[in-house]
Amino acid sequence: MAAGGTHSLALLADQTLVAWGQNNYGQLGNGTNMDSSVPVRVEGLNKVIAIAAGLSHSLALREDGTVWAWGHNTNGQLGDGTSASRNVASRVSELAGVTLIAAGANHNLALVGGPGSGGGVMAWGHNATGQLGDDSTTNRYTPVKTQDAWSGDVSRIAAGCHHSLAVTGPDSTLHAWGKNTSGQLGNGTTTDSSTPVTTLTGLTGVDKIATAIGGDFSLAN
Repeated sequence: MAAGGTHSLALLADQTLVAWGQNNYGQLGNGTNMDSSVPVRVEGLNKVIAIAAGLSHSLALREDGTVWAWGHNTNGQLGDGTSASRNVASRVSELAGVTLIAAGANHNLALVGGPGSGGGVMAWGHNATGQLGDDSTTNRYTPVKTQDAWSGDVSRIAAGCHHSLAVTGPDSTLHAWGKNTSGQLGNGTTTDSSTPVTTLTGLTGVDKIATAIGGDFSLAN
């Protein structure tokens, strides 16, 4: 299951998807822009292994390591090189070998490869507060690599309203980047960061992380 701003997704046992709720940007992925109070089939997707929902867009990760997106796209959150919203799924450009996905309000993260693969975190979409982590505040319409500020493999990713998180290394250290006006990066400041910073809370051994697409806070366990 995944819950967006005003829509929801469910991954079925046959690895297809259904969606329901608001559909003004096509975030239900059924080829229409009509809201639905009951689940409708997301068109054209099978062999899905993970899903994520942003404010008004949706993501799916397929078995073959490709990522697909649909819905609102003004800030490039569909990652297809355009700003055109879509009511059917389109493939995120230049992404393969993805193992994890995360959707923020209007930006996304994808982890390429697993432990020992030499992959990294890719990001696209809205970037006004540096939430893509590429040392800029420029929106990206195709994925860019987050600047690595860690040693060791990435094991978890999460995307919030305007910030992002990653757990890395053998000691499972937490890193964050993006908006920080409420201290959501956990580094003892309220200064935004367009590259990852290490939290100063002494957090190691982190197993789970979470954010909220409508809130400026982070959680770790």
